[in-house]
Amino acid sequence: MRAALCVALFFAWPLAAAPVVLKVQLRTAQGPRVVEMPLEKYVAAVLAGESSVFQSPEALQAMAVAARTYAVRMKGRHSAEGFDLCDTTHCQRLDVGAATARLEHAAAETTGELLWFQGKPAFTPYTRDCGGTTEEAGNVWADLAAPYLKSHADPYCRRTPAVAWQWNADPRDILRALQQSQLRGPRVLDQIVIAERTTSGRSSVLTLAGAAESIRISASSFRFAIGRELGWNTIRGDQYEVHSSNGRIVFEGKGEGHGVGLCQRGAEQMGLAGKTYREILAFYYPGTIVGLTGQGLGWQRISGETMSLWSTHPDQDRIALATAERLARSVSQRVAWPLPAGVEIRVYPDLDTFRDATGEPGWVAAHTVGRRIDLQPLPVLQRRDALDSTLSHELLHVIVESRTVPGLPAWFREGLVGYLENSSKGAQAPGDRAPSENDLRQMDNAGKARRAYADATNRVANLVRTYSESVVLGWVKRGLPADVTKASSNQAPANSR
Repeated sequence: MRAALCVALFFAWPLAAAPVVLKVQLRTAQGPRVVEMPLEKYVAAVLAGESSVFQSPEALQAMAVAARTYAVRMKGRHSAEGFDLCDTTHCQRLDVGAATARLEHAAAETTGELLWFQGKPAFTPYTRDCGGTTEEAGNVWADLAAPYLKSHADPYCRRTPAVAWQWNADPRDILRALQQSQLRGPRVLDQIVIAERTTSGRSSVLTLAGAAESIRISASSFRFAIGRELGWNTIRGDQYEVHSSNGRIVFEGKGEGHGVGLCQRGAEQMGLAGKTYREILAFYYPGTIVGLTGQGLGWQRISGETMSLWSTHPDQDRIALATAERLARSVSQRVAWPLPAGVEIRVYPDLDTFRDATGEPGWVAAHTVGRRIDLQPLPVLQRRDALDSTLSHELLHVIVESRTVPGLPAWFREGLVGYLENSSKGAQAPGDRAPSENDLRQMDNAGKARRAYADATNRVANLVRTYSESVVLGWVKRGLPADVTKASSNQAPANSR
């Protein structure tokens, strides 16, 4: 059950838990056009653009997870231009019109799944053909190095004969391509020498020489400049040798792409060999975890007298356990019911991880299911002087839910907790409206949710005035009497959003 908070604990922060919709710039015959695209439709379009020739369903599903994670991680890459992602290989290549039922099924089979590392979506690049050895991310993007993106041998990619390629060009065309990308070259280009290689054997730094002048340049910057101006089928990757012949520069290489992350050629071979999509992802992104919500945090457990606390910053967060132990006694006395054994409090290190793990918007400070309480970061609650009130509210939810008869309406459970929490502060505002469950559960409007919880609290307070507190508390175990259920049903608005 989603345990929402009393009125004072709804924070007026932007919602981030709604279904992901991307603003994507598409190239059309009429020019660039920005459209809104649901995430799963986007993933199917990426499969059409990047891996439609895959034969293995498991390889396709692995690609779907990688593409989805990449989109979530890189969302907003083009925010300065008014959209999230483009439809080219700069982000991920889309082919919306070619998203067949087979590709849509591959996306649907992994709906919502991302690759996680330490509680956050991983950086999941992929490459067409690693040539038998993957590349380290830091060698391509210095600021995106990651322990799960190290260079390693890929025996699956090597199972089929290596695809060799060759390209040659007039040195003047190469210089013009560099100029278009605002990269400096010598006045005259006679030869290109590989000055440095990465540990995987790929070109890292090139020396461009001619007319007693030499310029050093990043091999990846050189390749991207050539690709943008002369076509992406020219220098297909950084695994090559280069020499001059008959006045032209000749590149001879193998593999295709930057070589980082999932190798599509190898993934296809893994799938055809019977590996699952999870095994494929584990091979190419070792140390990450597939899941719907944040995975891979370094949790540490702290035991208390009656409950335990899980934290990634135990020295900072242990005060939450002491506070909860203190409040548990007063909460149990208030309702005259004991706190059940095995209560667990989990304090998240940041807002993004809390929202990813619970699905809650930012204006909800905590989330309780059964005997587990998920809290926003402790410094956030402390800054808003909300730690005590949040824990009191959630502990009341734990007690009430541990005794609740199946089928007890959400408005009653939420309203009872609100009443118990606020009755010592004086009478609630008059009112006898039972809100719909949709109003209580909606995550689009903090004000609407606040009103729904206030209505639920006031409805229960009115029932207490009519029947007495002891009688109303008894309904938790027995269920609501028919007259209360009928009256509440007549008053509640239709369940529509």
